[in-house]
Amino acid sequence: MLCALGAAVCFGTATVLQAMAARVASAQGGRGGEAGVLLRALRQWRYLAGLALDGLGFVLQVVALRALPIYAVAAALASSLAVTAVVSARLLRVRLRRGEWAAVAVVCAGLAMLGLASGTEGDLGGSDALRFAMLGVAVGVLGVGLAGGLLPERGRGLVLGLAAGFGFGVVEVGVRLIDSLAVPDLVVNPATYALLLGGGAAFLALTSALQRGSVTTATAAMVIGETVGPAVVGVVWLGDRTREGLGWLAVLGFVVAVAGALALARFGELPQEPAPPADPGVSPRPSRRTGA
Repeated sequence: MLCALGAAVCFGTATVLQAMAARVASAQGGRGGEAGVLLRALRQWRYLAGLALDGLGFVLQVVALRALPIYAVAAALASSLAVTAVVSARLLRVRLRRGEWAAVAVVCAGLAMLGLASGTEGDLGGSDALRFAMLGVAVGVLGVGLAGGLLPERGRGLVLGLAAGFGFGVVEVGVRLIDSLAVPDLVVNPATYALLLGGGAAFLALTSALQRGSVTTATAAMVIGETVGPAVVGVVWLGDRTREGLGWLAVLGFVVAVAGALALARFGELPQEPAPPADPGVSPRPSRRTGA
């Protein structure tokens, strides 16, 4: 569980850095659609630092998934929003209200319950059909990410957020579907390609979501996509279980942790830069955030 929480710290901090870089990349304009936004973001040091933290978080996530059920790791990763909230308060001077500090406490309480109730990882290896299904989901996420700019304004953040969540969920399941790290086995295992494609596609969708539409909505959708689906796959197809007699506590802890994370979803969205003073006699442009 310590590795899962370490991964959450890395991912939560990376979110703040990547959101700042994505907004700068979007403001720069240019061609290339969503892929162009990603390429411009990659030239920002904040985005690169975020990627480094994501890499470290991924290593910790893999270690956690090799020892814990997917539902426990997924809920722990969702707690990265609590980390994002605390980092935002510390570095970006975003003031947390009492309710938001309470949500952080709720996440921690849910994770404590999960830690007490979680058993070991399931002993089922997963079928080839499940491996190809994960690859199909990864391809679908990539398609949504590439088409992000063509999606209607209304609902864009929700769709891109869910896509990013499903992509990260594919990574979680894919780790469990890789039985051998020998190169010949990796090459012929569809889960290898699902993991790589799902992770890359999720980053593309998330980058687009961070600078298009409501990032709060996208973040909440991402939490749902990366927790509920993988947890179900782990229990139904991979044999994840709880400690004897503590199934109720695991369910309660999962629900509490995810609910607390959803309450903190607004911390996927950074404060807006103050607008420059308008020229005399020129009407101000409508605010995208307030609709005024």
